[in-house]
Amino acid sequence: MDISSVIVGARPEGAQQVKQLLEAIDGVEVHTVAEDGRMIVTIESASEQDTVKTYEVISQQPGVLSASMVYHQVESNPDEEV
Repeated sequence: MDISSVIVGARPEGAQQVKQLLEAIDGVEVHTVAEDGRMIVTIESASEQDTVKTYEVISQQPGVLSASMVYHQVESNPDEEV
């Protein structure tokens, strides 16, 4: 399992619409939307290739001004207790 965190930027007046578009993407969760249009978003996917594809889909959504991946972790056994 891959888990990534992305900071997404949008215009403040269009941020809620962008949030709805992002939340419709499989594996994407929007955690917060700031007043200036920035969002904290996570991607959960089965592979690194799926993460890259999802990141590209996020970047190409109408209203997205920027998308910066700030964290990426690969868990080989996500159900294993540490």
